[in-house]
Amino acid sequence: MREWTAARPLLADMYPRIAKPAGQGTVSANLRDYEAIRRDFTWQAARVQLDGLPGGKGLNIAHEAVDRHAAGPRADRVALRWIGRDGSRRIFSYRDLRAETNRFANALRSLGVAEGDAIFVLAGRIPELYFAVLGGLKAKCVVSPLFSAFGPEPIATRLTIGAGRVLVTTEALYRRKVMPIRAQLPGLEHVILVAHAGEPSTEPPDTLAWRTLVDTKSPDFVIPPTDPEDRALLHFTSGTTGRPKGAIHVHAAVVTHHVTGLHALDLHPDDIFWCTADPGWVTGTSYGIIAPLTNGVTSVVAEAEFDAETWYGILQREHVTVWYTAPTAIRMMMKLGVDIVRRYDLSSLRFLASVGEPLNPEAVIWGQQAFGRPFHDNWWQTETGGIMIANFAAMDVKPGSMGKPLPGIDAAIVQRNADGSVAPIDQPMVEGELALKAGWPSMMRGYLHEDERYRKCFVGPWYLTGDLAMRDADGYYWFVGRADDVIKSSGHLIGPFEVESALMEHPAVAEAGVIGKPDPMAGEIVKAFVSLNPGFSPSESLRREILGHARKRLGAAVAPKEIDFSSGLPRTRSGKIMRRLLKARELGLPEGDLSTLEGSES
Repeated sequence: MREWTAARPLLADMYPRIAKPAGQGTVSANLRDYEAIRRDFTWQAARVQLDGLPGGKGLNIAHEAVDRHAAGPRADRVALRWIGRDGSRRIFSYRDLRAETNRFANALRSLGVAEGDAIFVLAGRIPELYFAVLGGLKAKCVVSPLFSAFGPEPIATRLTIGAGRVLVTTEALYRRKVMPIRAQLPGLEHVILVAHAGEPSTEPPDTLAWRTLVDTKSPDFVIPPTDPEDRALLHFTSGTTGRPKGAIHVHAAVVTHHVTGLHALDLHPDDIFWCTADPGWVTGTSYGIIAPLTNGVTSVVAEAEFDAETWYGILQREHVTVWYTAPTAIRMMMKLGVDIVRRYDLSSLRFLASVGEPLNPEAVIWGQQAFGRPFHDNWWQTETGGIMIANFAAMDVKPGSMGKPLPGIDAAIVQRNADGSVAPIDQPMVEGELALKAGWPSMMRGYLHEDERYRKCFVGPWYLTGDLAMRDADGYYWFVGRADDVIKSSGHLIGPFEVESALMEHPAVAEAGVIGKPDPMAGEIVKAFVSLNPGFSPSESLRREILGHARKRLGAAVAPKEIDFSSGLPRTRSGKIMRRLLKARELGLPEGDLSTLEGSES
């Protein structure tokens, strides 16, 4: 067996665990006895927690998220609490949400849109986005939310791959981003424009106004029979090169969304939940729309982009109890320190979670200092459709760890053999590829038009994630890096994440991105790019100080040999540092697909 080891301190040994909370917080956790619930869990039993369509006519995501609550005792519970950029508010109960989503489903039928047709939604976090996604699912269309910061070409690429027949967007986005490419999209038959309050009626030619098409339709709609394996969602994920991949998810995925909302996010019926992710990304759909609604909670939806004081104000004013946000936002808050946090009454918060990329230990610990509770990291992918590994409310948190697999998820660390097979690695803290045993409901059912690419993700019963990780003796999983990110230096295999985490311990370092740089002697050396906290300026003495700190923490074999200062690191709009872009720029290589780059319009 090939063991991937390096003579260095392990991230798992660098930070003390944070003990699970005592008292009521632990007693009331949905997942109190991890081992017992894992032992007894079945996906069939989890399915029974949901209603299914009346008359045994199948399983539909929108029914479980909206209609079953609207027809029951939670009908008047607030489902969405929307806050506009200007501070305006719109409140929708589950009863209201049923009516609005029914109107959109009826509008699709009036246009002749058929079951299985593709509906794309390109908008910021406005209520109509949520109506369109859920209404499209009621009509049994394949729904694909797009990130509103995409430029014209990424939009055209995704609409072409997904054969988009209907696009819901705003007039401003249409004029800026869709009109220039409309001629490239002969299959796009209908464009529905949402107008902001007070905007004049100036729809461009060949478009339809939401207010006249949708708002006039009946609030009654009967969801047709829906097979759990009917296609429901199309989420795009970018590779390092080539076109984005369209991951196909089905209505059965709602079982995973519901259960992981209960277990990984610890949602309770009286919670006020805020997921800051944009619905243009899978997190914003799975956990910004579906999971909180299936669990009957109230979701806060804030239209404005990140601003620390605005966010703290929302947490205080809306009495948010469960907050799901991204490492990038956490690191930006860390830059501003804890004093600003303490100006706000955030006593309603009881559970904090993070998603988007692995959360550095420093950010977990900072959450404890700033909010009195740690951020709970979790791991999953666009392809998995839902959270697979998490730090749960009633378990100790090991800063830097992804946590433990969800009930119903069988994970392993595997090595690939020369014959193409894989074998699990049983020893603790040995690096290998993270693999999941196929069969959970939200597992992607394919890459659209790329069957061979999809098949290569599986070996026997295992889905191979492409992420390298380790499992410790307590069953916690530790992220090392993407398989193509791992640095091979003088015989050592070095995960960039642990180097970045060590660098962030230095008080000057706000963020770090680490790559392998070709070297004639070592094969590769570790090179780091760091952005600095306020009050620090790039200098040779600071560079030497940070290098010395890294050597002390990691050992000379693993610590960076070079450090460059950067005003900001390239990130995707979902928060991930784009290491492959850092490497491409360092080596003068093609930069590949930049459609998800933060700030990119192309």
